This record gives sequence, C-alpha cells and structure tokens, in this order.
Amino acid sequence: MTTTELPATEMPATGMPATEFLIDGPEEADITVILAHGAGAGMDHAFMTMAANAIAQKGIRVIRFDFPYMHRRKVEGRKFPPNRAPVLLEALADVLDRAPVSGKIILAGKSMGGRMASLFLSESASRSNDNSSDANSKSVAGYVALGFPFFAPGKDKIADNNRGAHLQDFPVPGLIIQGERDNFGGAEELAAVPLADNIQTLVLPDGDHSFKPRKKSGESLENNIARMADGIAAFADTLK
Repeated sequence: MTTTELPATEMPATGMPATEFLIDGPEEADITVILAHGAGAGMDHAFMTMAANAIAQKGIRVIRFDFPYMHRRKVEGRKFPPNRAPVLLEALADVLDRAPVSGKIILAGKSMGGRMASLFLSESASRSNDNSSDANSKSVAGYVALGFPFFAPGKDKIADNNRGAHLQDFPVPGLIIQGERDNFGGAEELAAVPLADNIQTLVLPDGDHSFKPRKKSGESLENNIARMADGIAAFADTLK
C-alpha cells in the first residue's frame, strides 16, 4: 500500500501550523475516512499506519493528520501536551476544508481523536440548527471511533460518564469500535452506555484500548485490525 504525503501549511484563524497529510487508498474512492490520532501518538504511529492500511485495502481513501501539538512535537523535538479542545476542534475544521477527499466523508479518530471528532460533529450540528455559519464547507456522512475514551481508567465509571453523553443524540450515523477489555470502556461498559439509535457498535475479541488481545486468548492484533476494517467497510457501504 502506497502512502502519499502532502506538505504542512498554516491554520488561518490562529496562525498555528497545520499538519501535512498522509494519504492511503485509491484517489477516486466512494468514501474517504479522515482519521485523527490519539493523545499520545501521532498520525505515523504503528497503530495508525496499520489501521489506515487495512481500511485502504477495502477501497476506501484514508487521510491522516497531526493535531497542532503533535506537529510541534515533531518539528521541535520535544513533548507538548494536547491542545485545548477549541484548538483541536479548529484543527478538525481546517483538515476538513483542506483535505483532498474523494466521495463521502467519514470523520474518524483513535481515542482522543475519536472523541474530538464526535464533539466537532455535535457542535457543528448545533451551530447549523442555530442558523449560524458552520465551521467547514464539507458535509460529513458518517463517524467512526476506534477505542472511544468513555471513562478515565481507575476512576468511578458512573461519575466519569460524561465523555460520551453527547452520543445519545448524534447528527450522523456512527460506528464505535472497542476492544473487549478496553480500560476506557470495554464490552460490558459499552453495553451500558446510552447511544443514539443511529450509532452501531463493534467489539473486538479480547482487545485492549489498541485492540491488542492477550496471547492466551488465541486471538491476534492482525485479526482484530482485519475485523475493524471489515466493520468500517460494511458501515461505509450503508452510506453510499
């Protein structure tokens, strides 16, 4: 699978650096997945690369990018914490405006990236309902989360169940893919979380937050990534 890189520019509203893109999959596809990374690792992390390649092999175009703080980490060679939510949401709007998409768009993300993508879509819908200008010029047909961070590990799950509250009423069809053992919300917690009727779920056998199963389970990361890609392809077919 060939990965294409497009150079970085600048986010016009803040002047902050805007990411380059990593692009996989056919140039003329019916569906483009814009894939945001998680809090601790950027668009070129092994998980992101494996996921993008698997999705692209289904005939779907996949566009990866770095949030501003991650881009800065790479440029300056030192760690920075994630930007605050308004900057991350602005970055998503910028990516949607600039990304060379083909066909319908699925906005997707790993962990924090998935949460930010869902908040972006919810807030965009609210602005649209208020008859104010939307944050981007391209409509999004669907949403996918890879390991949605429903709960902070080690904290009371009921008290901390506000991260996915906005998913109870969601503006586009969605698919949430969780590892069965995800410590941010596994199979048991996912079954108990109220979700909108237009959101599907897929649980990957014995997977952790990165979909990796234990050796004793008899499963493999490769099989779970394949299941993930199959699920996304089937979901994408419903949007065509």
